[in-house]
Amino acid sequence: MHRPALVIALLLATLPAPAADLRSIDVTFDGELYEFESVVWFSTGIDETYDVFSRWDYSTRFSSAVVEARDTEIDGQPGYYVVNRGCVLFFCKSLTREGRVEREHNRVMRAFADPEKSDFRRADEEWEFSEDDGGTRVIYRLKMEPAFWVPPAIGPWMIKRKLRKEGADAIDRIEEVAREVAESDGVS
Repeated sequence: MHRPALVIALLLATLPAPAADLRSIDVTFDGELYEFESVVWFSTGIDETYDVFSRWDYSTRFSSAVVEARDTEIDGQPGYYVVNRGCVLFFCKSLTREGRVEREHNRVMRAFADPEKSDFRRADEEWEFSEDDGGTRVIYRLKMEPAFWVPPAIGPWMIKRKLRKEGADAIDRIEEVAREVAESDGVS
């Protein structure tokens, strides 16, 4: 009698933790402005999930497109610096975003790229965090207007495709980093 219960308990203990769930993703382009919105559920708590998103230096751990990222300060206020590298066929380009950050702890974070220091006329991002079904739901919005030439025939399709793929690929790694943060008691 005890043996079947022990076997079941051992099997349950070895099951992986629930994985992040990409609940929705949408990318639009109106001829100038790209808009991206996703809703993701993470099995991790709101403290560690928010902490991962609010530390720009973690970006290189979950996005292969980010080659450099760091937290900065602008006039005593939080800021960020990010360099992304992407390739389309044989054409590769590094793109820089630098700007300011606004935070409402564990609720909302917004980032606004400075067009004078970035390769974008506009790159505004917003993350909304909420507790949901024992985990954390994150709604992410991006409004982006590149300051570089994008080939009109294939460019919008390629950018939309990259945003979808990169976002979907990153969510499990984000959750993994959040678990590491929780285990190390590094939650701020």
